[in-house]
Amino acid sequence: MGWEGKEIQGLSCERLARIERFLDDNYVAAGKLAGTVTQVWRRGELAVNSVLGLADRERQTPMAEDSIFRIYSMTKPITSVAVMMLVEECKIALDDPVSKYIPAWEKLGVHAGGFMESFQTRAPARPMRVVDLLRHTSGLTYGFQQNTNVDAAYRKLKLGDIATAGTLEDMIEKLATLPLEFSPGEAWNYSVSTDVLGYIVGKVSGIAFEDFLKTRIFDPLGMVDTAFYVPPEKLSRFCACYAIGTLGSKVVSAQAPTLQDDPRTSSYREPPAFVSGGGGLVSTAADYMRFSRMLLRGGELDGVRLLGPKTVELMTANHLPGDVDLPRLSRSMFSEANYEGVGFGLGFATTLKPASTLTPGSAGDFFWGGAASTFFWVDPREDLIVLFLTQLLPSSAYPVRRQLRTLVYSAITECGARGAR
Repeated sequence: MGWEGKEIQGLSCERLARIERFLDDNYVAAGKLAGTVTQVWRRGELAVNSVLGLADRERQTPMAEDSIFRIYSMTKPITSVAVMMLVEECKIALDDPVSKYIPAWEKLGVHAGGFMESFQTRAPARPMRVVDLLRHTSGLTYGFQQNTNVDAAYRKLKLGDIATAGTLEDMIEKLATLPLEFSPGEAWNYSVSTDVLGYIVGKVSGIAFEDFLKTRIFDPLGMVDTAFYVPPEKLSRFCACYAIGTLGSKVVSAQAPTLQDDPRTSSYREPPAFVSGGGGLVSTAADYMRFSRMLLRGGELDGVRLLGPKTVELMTANHLPGDVDLPRLSRSMFSEANYEGVGFGLGFATTLKPASTLTPGSAGDFFWGGAASTFFWVDPREDLIVLFLTQLLPSSAYPVRRQLRTLVYSAITECGARGAR
């Protein structure tokens, strides 16, 4: 893109130009990432709209602004917004016991020993509540954590695996047979909690979860390419996905990424049996930017209001018990956030103390990412949104998120928002 002028909306054009050069030199041209789409929105204007590299190396398909990406866990904020829409309608309360919506979970125990065939349990200190699902203090887990006998049982039962988990209802039934990792509220653990929220949204609303998202969020916001699968007429825009290492791993060699999911044979070509509110959506830069702008504007965009400003304020506050940051409460082996100085709200991580993170930012900025290295953050104080889309598993492979934060914040020449637009 061109960089005419010295500043755009309080951002140095010279410094903004560093973002594309850095990503190209260090990632795309270097062969680490096939391609990227990066957008920076500030004070009502798209200040950066960078498109680099290839969407599909095997077919030499150029990356495009409307390329379709697997956003994986960036699905979670969308599901959380759906839940809070029902909270605003008083159809769900944050302190409701989850067993109100899933009666079979009323007597879930906490793991006290043993393996899948012989689990020993104890009673939880208190029941699991809806707020525990939103902030990942539920006691549930992910199989890929590979940390305890409980997550080993998740792997054996293929819980949370989009390709092999069966249906959402199947997962809910199987979870009723397993113990919790800990008593709800005692710890933070990245988990299938948001998938459970999708089930609750469907049950409470009376329509399928995927239909709720489409009719109540995607259609009103004009998110025309966001869905749980890619229809035939859009497959030419669907990116290939690559992998290097495993979830939670760091790359320590020059190993080249390998093709992990071919868009021409991908399971995303058909509607899934398991509709994952925790990680199942595909989307585009334009769509997710509209979702992010809605959040920046306090729940409204172009005359469409999904949430009230006070609800968004509640969602983006730190909800970890004791108002601590993640290191004080986390038992998770993997998540989409660094921990120091970071808390967790109702569907997002939120920065509590920028100095503790050792990266630029603002107290109150909120964010999340996806397993294929996608990432976004919203900074209300700076009237700023940054969106980064690519397709490389795992998200921990390279420090591109931290680097992007540094590059964007170093381009700011004027501090403070002048009102979200």
